[in-house]
Amino acid sequence: MEHIIQQTADGSATLFVPDMDEHYHSVKGARTESQHIFIEMGLRASHVPKPHVLEMGFGTGLNAWLTLLAAEADRREVHYTTLERYPLSPEEADALHYADSPLFRQLHTAPWETDVRLTPWFTLRKLKTDVLSYHPTEMFDVVYWDAFAPEKQPEMWGEPLLQTICHSMNPGGLLTTYCAKGCIRRRLQSIGFCVERLPGPPGGKREMIRATAANRKC
Repeated sequence: MEHIIQQTADGSATLFVPDMDEHYHSVKGARTESQHIFIEMGLRASHVPKPHVLEMGFGTGLNAWLTLLAAEADRREVHYTTLERYPLSPEEADALHYADSPLFRQLHTAPWETDVRLTPWFTLRKLKTDVLSYHPTEMFDVVYWDAFAPEKQPEMWGEPLLQTICHSMNPGGLLTTYCAKGCIRRRLQSIGFCVERLPGPPGGKREMIRATAANRKC
């Protein structure tokens, strides 16, 4: 899959995929978007002392990096599981210039299919798999739903996959996504989530979604 590096409005980089005519992040600010939607509205909104986080799509590693930084800053143990079928090479990741830190490169060079404790506060598990074939074997407290847009990857937003993930979330678990489409909100509600529309990231989309898993099986 061809990737083209492009700068976004907040100075951070993203990748553009010509074959899909799609960016990995918002062109209005890649880092701003990820920090707001996944860290502030997801990870830090969860009150679980040692949260287990699931990310749907490792991509550039930006969400994982920001989560590691938050775990260090908050002195809170985070176990981070991320799925990716087509990983970037470490050299491609370096070219994004997200961080001048060996820890960022370790996100991309860490072995797959095993837990890797990168810091006392952050443990990474990368699974090289198609998301649609993923069968969770643990329960999660926070889910970062960071797939490509529904019109680009409709199967990633379908009820079967969302239902599977809902079943793998602890009661009160939080799922956050940049997508605020009415059809996605209604689908999440029909599965059993309590859905909120929240303000989007500064300078970016007007709204985002946060869905809370019910106190029963979805």
